[in-house]
Amino acid sequence: MSNVRVLLPTGFGINCEAETSEAFQRAGAKVEALHLNDLLDQPAKLARTKILAFAGGFSFGDHLGAGRALANRVGTRMASDLHRFVDDGGFVIGICNGFQTMVRLGLLPGGKAEAQTVTLAANQHGAFYDGWVTLRVNRDSPCLFTRGIEEIDLPVRHGEGRLLAEDHTLADIEAKQLVPLRYVDPVTKQTATQFPSNPNGSALGAAGLCDPSGRIFGLMPHPEAFLYPENHPQWRRRPRAQEGGGLQLFRNAVEAAC
Repeated sequence: MSNVRVLLPTGFGINCEAETSEAFQRAGAKVEALHLNDLLDQPAKLARTKILAFAGGFSFGDHLGAGRALANRVGTRMASDLHRFVDDGGFVIGICNGFQTMVRLGLLPGGKAEAQTVTLAANQHGAFYDGWVTLRVNRDSPCLFTRGIEEIDLPVRHGEGRLLAEDHTLADIEAKQLVPLRYVDPVTKQTATQFPSNPNGSALGAAGLCDPSGRIFGLMPHPEAFLYPENHPQWRRRPRAQEGGGLQLFRNAVEAAC
């Protein structure tokens, strides 16, 4: 067990906190799951943690758009504390609804809670999708969560995951290597543009984004849902493994935060 502390907001429809807590604990961190209301009343708790984790789910029922209401609550009640946390070297991860929240907070891709520059819109095919995808890691990305990983299969389950932005913003993201994970065709290994390999139609084939420091990371797929080999639908046909592929992202974060 390391001395890395993880703060995990819960409540109001956030429903993947148990799996996310398990992932960080298996990676060696100490996890404090705290109801959002309690966190908003005690934002100084951020100063005593190293990783802030926005778990997946349907926060506030996705009213106003996925992650919007949660981002509004956090942004209006503890923006200065969040700025200080990031400036002091804190790590933030957002998974699915957590990623949507981070984008709407403006935390990604710039790393600051400021004006939103990208969005995660409704899936291009117009429906919620639940399935597995293959992802290729960008080795030139500064992302600290994806170090040492080349390719990974993960489950996705979302209706609003399509990354969209102005052309100049996408060009800046590419130039700074801020797309650490891309959807790829599982056979050709080329960046996927079509459903279902790219389940939402994201620009750049992006499955996630990081900030230039590599400490702020959001992704639509669910690494916390692949902690054990048996989680994979083809686990009997895959080489034997001691753990699920998703665990490495959490272990990387804990090791980098030590």
